[in-house]
Parts: sequence; C-alpha cells; structure tokens
Amino acid sequence: MKLRLDRFSFRNRVVVIVVGIALGTISLLYTNNMARRLKEKEQHDVALWAHTMERVNRDVMGGAMEDPLIADIMSNNNNIPFIITNENLEVINSHLIPEKIINHPGRLRRQIEKFTEENIPRPVHFWWTNEHYHIIFYGKSALLKSLYYFPYIQILVITAFIALGFVAFRSSKHDEQNRVWIGLAKETAHQLGTPTSSLLGWIEYLRSQDIDQTAVDEMNKDLTHLMKIVDRFSKIGSETPLAPANINEVVGESVMYFRKRIPRNVTLDYNGLAIAPVQANINAALFEWVVENLMKNSLDALQGHGAIDVRISSDDKNVMIDVKDTGKGIPKSNWKRIFEPGFTTKTRGWGLGLSLSRRIVEEYHQGKIAVVDSEIGKGTTIRVTLKRIFA
Repeated sequence: MKLRLDRFSFRNRVVVIVVGIALGTISLLYTNNMARRLKEKEQHDVALWAHTMERVNRDVMGGAMEDPLIADIMSNNNNIPFIITNENLEVINSHLIPEKIINHPGRLRRQIEKFTEENIPRPVHFWWTNEHYHIIFYGKSALLKSLYYFPYIQILVITAFIALGFVAFRSSKHDEQNRVWIGLAKETAHQLGTPTSSLLGWIEYLRSQDIDQTAVDEMNKDLTHLMKIVDRFSKIGSETPLAPANINEVVGESVMYFRKRIPRNVTLDYNGLAIAPVQANINAALFEWVVENLMKNSLDALQGHGAIDVRISSDDKNVMIDVKDTGKGIPKSNWKRIFEPGFTTKTRGWGLGLSLSRRIVEEYHQGKIAVVDSEIGKGTTIRVTLKRIFA
C-alpha cells in the first residue's frame, strides 16, 4: 500500500512539473509572438515616418521636421524612443531621450550604438540630392520591452505561488499527520488502560497463591514496563515537562530491563554505570522510550546473534548516547530515511519506532539523533545528542 502511495505521489509531482513547464513554454511562445508582431509594427511605423518625411521635405536643412504633419505623426501617441540626425550624426530631433544624453557626446554615441543593435537605422533621403540625408535611430518601446520581460516575470510569479502552495500543503499535511499521531497515541493509551488494570489484579491474586514468586516478580516487572508504555503514549501531544536527570541512571534502567529479555547469542554492554554521571533536562518516561527503540532496532539488525554496545560520553556542552550494533548495516542513502514515518526494511511493523524517537528527541528535547556510522555487514551506530547541564 505504501509503495502505491509513493508511486501515486511521485506521479502527481511529475504531472505538476510537466504541466508547469508546458504552461511556461506556451506563455513564452505566445508572448514572444506578440513581441515579434509589435516589433514589426514599430518597424513599419518608422518606415512610414521615413516615407512621409521624404514626401514632404521642403529644404535641405531639415524643414520636414518643422512640418505639423510630421511632428504629429512622430510625437503624438508615440512611445518609440528615437534620435534623428543628419549625415554627420548631428542631432536634428529626438523623442523620449533625456537631455543629459543628447547634450553629452559620449553618451549620445553609446545610445546611437545601442539603437543600432536593436534596430537597423532608417535613412531619409532628399529627392533633389544624395549628399545630404537624415537617419532615424530608434529603439524598443516600453511596451515592447515589457512584453519581452513579461513571461519571465510571469514564470517567477507562478513559481512563487507554486512554492507557497507547496509549503502550505506540506504544513497542513504535517499538522494533519500530527493530529493522527496524537489521536492514535492517546487512543492506544486508553485501550491499554483496562487490560493493565486487570493484570494488576491478577498479579495481586498470584502473590496470594502458593506458587514460585520469582515468576510473579518478573511478570510484575513486565507489567510495570507496560504501564510505562501506556504513560508514554498518553504524553504524546501533551505538554511535556523536562527535568534535570542523571542520564547514566535513566539509560541504565532501560539497558538492565532489556538485557534480561534478549536472546542468549546477543551481548549487551553498557559503560554508563562505570563513568561519572552526567545530567540533562529530559522527560524520563519518553527518553527511556527512545533508548528502548534504538536497542530494539539494533536487536532486529542482529537477527539473533551479535553484540549491542550502549555508550555515554560528554563534553562541555553536550551529552552523547551511542547505540552501536554488529548487525547488517544501513546503506548511506538510507541514513536519513530510516527516521521517516513508514520507512522500514522489515517485513513486519509500521516503521514508526525511529520516527517516534526522532520526534521525541528533536521536538520534545531539542536534541539531535542521527546515524553517525554504518557499514554493510559490520554494523551501525546511532547517536542521540542532548544539551548537558551541570548541577
């Protein structure tokens, strides 16, 4: 089922990307076509100006520019910037060109060169002589420039909206997942409450019987542990108070309980009781859950034989808890994925143990959890890092 959902999600992402690229391409092509047609129109307008000027020229010195018809055609409702010069590149007239450019020879030359790159200059010949003529240098109108840039702006806007939508979707999906997690945890705690209460009664009954009490004591330990689990589930989604705790003792309790319940061919070592105690702010019930999840994960990787080594170390700022095994190892591509909900390499289980551990460490304790070393066939080390405090 998960594989189908992953494929469906991947297919949806591919469809969205393809549709986005198609829309962007269509927008570019359509806008470029409009820009090309507008450019052709502007070139036609300039050709019309030149033709009109040639028809109504009255004298060699540029009398056409004084003609009201020419002035009306070239200036009114015209957003094409242009410079008209004589054959010596002396300015006769201009439009939409700042005076600081017209009056500065260097800037004027650069502006003329820029116009020449944008459009081929249009000569205006006089019918009575070939020695004198005018030249129309013109550039792109503001509208034409806007059309060239519009599709890129549009793509940026679309991309921004898609990104915002994706973030909003991820946020809402994350919130929904949180509600599901919390609801599942609290319902589990509620459902376990009745049988644990009943088991407490049966333990008391067995204590009153003439039987080996050693077995009853072990059953009581398991029931006590089960009640801890119920308490852990009930804390999910609730405000979780943190308190200073001896990390050596908290981890040690989990190790001691776990040590009696592992296969004979598996060894479990712990250094925490032989070193100086270190402290951190934790919720002991939830943090024990993390340690147990890590040891269970290591036990699954050992497949019945091997070694688990739980080690505590510290520096001036942090306390580190390493859980190392000699199991099958994890490919480096999966070092981060193993903490994702639903990811598992086992045929049984939901793949929630390490995901829960990460949530407890990072969200409740503001710590870090990560694979620090793993090699196929040799084993894995997962480290939990917490802020150290001093008494």
